[in-house]
Amino acid sequence: MDRNEITAELASRLVAEQFPQWERLPVRPVDLNGWDNTTFRLGDDLSIRLPSGAGYAPAVAKEQRWLPILAPQLPKPVPEPVALGRPGCGYPWPWSVNRWLPGTPAGLATITDLNAFALDLADFLGTLYGLDATGGPPPEPGYGHRGGPLSTYDDEEIPEATGMIAGRIDVGAVAEVWQTALATEWDRAPVWLHGDVVGSNLLAVDGRLSAVIDFGCSAVGDPSCDLAITWTFFEGDSARLFRDRLALDEATWARGRGWALWKALITIRRARVNGGDEYGDARRAGWRHDPYQVIENVLADHRQS
Repeated sequence: MDRNEITAELASRLVAEQFPQWERLPVRPVDLNGWDNTTFRLGDDLSIRLPSGAGYAPAVAKEQRWLPILAPQLPKPVPEPVALGRPGCGYPWPWSVNRWLPGTPAGLATITDLNAFALDLADFLGTLYGLDATGGPPPEPGYGHRGGPLSTYDDEEIPEATGMIAGRIDVGAVAEVWQTALATEWDRAPVWLHGDVVGSNLLAVDGRLSAVIDFGCSAVGDPSCDLAITWTFFEGDSARLFRDRLALDEATWARGRGWALWKALITIRRARVNGGDEYGDARRAGWRHDPYQVIENVLADHRQS
């Protein structure tokens, strides 16, 4: 099924077929949709979350299994599954009905105090990293191998993307950051991680962090992938406060810079290869900085470190 076929009309038919108690509730698109899943609002209090491809469907079972366990232990709300949908109406994968969480994606919201937002997010992640990870899901290739080794992405995309920015950014410095990141690894017990900490997965109410959504990439492993937001969203004092509050070791921050660098490079490469808009793709993910600025932020931080 093509993601463009996942419409509000399809979602309404699925609800009517499988959950008739909600069939009269209106189904509406959300302001900023994800890539792995298509989300709709169901009435005032519920949301529908439909995987957009076969590779993303296994996350439904993961979120149904683990979010009820994680949610009571976290300092901000996360999605609460209330029903598990099955394939139907031509839609081939399982899907979820969750409680609706109010708020505006942080990439679209006006953050009144970026420093406070950074501290709230650091407290959320720090709490998540401290939860009991026994039996949690390992890093999975289908979900970007988040929590796994950064070397997973040491392939032809990196030199190709680096060539695309030559003349605009110091590619020697880019290579140094990347190799520094690859030279380190997580050498402690694996921890819970979110896996996709971007502005589109952080909700804000009145300019403050109100909820964290989309745990499809969550896993138990190396949390460095969660740190990319330091350079895609924060800056100056907010980046420093976020880093200081998490108090992770320098090797983990080096890998975090590697993750941010990789994200920026592939955003540029894929947009150019596919004829897309690299700036638009960054905004869609909820970044406050464009990919080139992200790379410059990473390089500057690497020099200071």
